[in-house]
Amino acid sequence: MVFKVTHTTKYAYSAPVSYCHNIATLRPRESKGQQLLGYKIQVIPEPAEISERKDFFGNYITRFSIQTEHKELKVTTKSKIVRNYAQFRDSFFSEECKRVTINDALFALSRINPEVMEAKQYILESIFIKRADASIRAYAEVSFKNNRSVFEAAYELMQRIYTDFQFVSGFTSISTPIAEVMKEKKGVCQDFAQIAIACIRSVGLPARYISGYIETVPPEGKEKLVGADASHAWFSIFIPGFGWVDFDPTNNLIPMDQHIVVGWGRDYYDVPPLKGVVYGSGKSKLKVAVDIAAMV
Repeated sequence: MVFKVTHTTKYAYSAPVSYCHNIATLRPRESKGQQLLGYKIQVIPEPAEISERKDFFGNYITRFSIQTEHKELKVTTKSKIVRNYAQFRDSFFSEECKRVTINDALFALSRINPEVMEAKQYILESIFIKRADASIRAYAEVSFKNNRSVFEAAYELMQRIYTDFQFVSGFTSISTPIAEVMKEKKGVCQDFAQIAIACIRSVGLPARYISGYIETVPPEGKEKLVGADASHAWFSIFIPGFGWVDFDPTNNLIPMDQHIVVGWGRDYYDVPPLKGVVYGSGKSKLKVAVDIAAMV
């Protein structure tokens, strides 16, 4: 499938801002089953400085600074992406994928070889996912038993989070500890992805955070509203001898062509769409709109 994605982020400030410096992670990356055909970014007001590079994880990041007084910041990106991930669906349910048990995986990860070295960094603590507390470890161990298939355990964990947690927009913020999300069983897609990652790391396996988009399909007979699509997040688990497999606990499914990858890291902190600092007084209002158009 070919998609055109428009992502607009707008900050309106109650008082003039004299200077701002920002980092954007908005350019979709090349990844398994995904190819980027085109990408443009527009920043208003025009930046005094702007540059792009790849970060440690291979994501594209754009740095820019605005050095003139302004009361609004608008960042718009337009991307064209080919997504052909569904071709791998059968392999995820294959014997090659399902035969790797948790014991097998832990043994493979204890060795030093190129296949596992890159993945092992995703077992370590990160900014938003610290060492798991007892409740998270207990929740993980319901699914992750020593002789069980890693794939089947992760699939069940995804289903349990989907069933046990309630999607409540605005209940959490990026600074809400995952222990609180675990206790309240409420949050949004970013929280559910990070809960899953915390569970997987608590049993010694690598898991990474995926930031991207998901195309929403309107009800039958209804037109899709511009901006109705959304930024999204899910998780991926590494299965030694097979590779990375993605899971979306918010929607209880393995991502296919409707999921578009922007970037990945240890948790949300590594791949926020836009972050930065501003010099000025007053408050700001944030508005984000995402539109995904499938091309026939």
